[in-house]
Amino acid sequence: MKPHAEITEVWPRDGLIRVVGRIHGVPAVGTWQLVLTRRSHADLRLRYDAAVKGDRFASELPVRDLAASGHAPVEEWDLHLTDGEVELRAGRHLDDVHGKKKIFVYPEQRIGELRVRPYFTIKDNLSLECRTGGSA
Repeated sequence: MKPHAEITEVWPRDGLIRVVGRIHGVPAVGTWQLVLTRRSHADLRLRYDAAVKGDRFASELPVRDLAASGHAPVEEWDLHLTDGEVELRAGRHLDDVHGKKKIFVYPEQRIGELRVRPYFTIKDNLSLECRTGGSA
């Protein structure tokens, strides 16, 4: 299995999205950050400190930061964990549950007209969907 940030918990509530997991396949030393990359504009990135203890990590992001970045009607953000040298895609691959996109449905949070919800992609990676107007 390729190195990645294995997500074990996703908590979308109270204006925050908290992710918890394990660093898989590389040493978990140094300072790590959770990085959100806007799919339609890969140069637009948001960074948040990640607390690391052993190979476990936890980080959270305020949903309001996504609202401040401006949006098309639908935008997607991909989550990675980085120590500045290695960038690991965040996903859930070690649990033998495939097709999480149709199984795990997280609640959306609303900031003004923007609705944000975490979701698993067809490759079982974790991303965020942001919509203006109707439900995410």
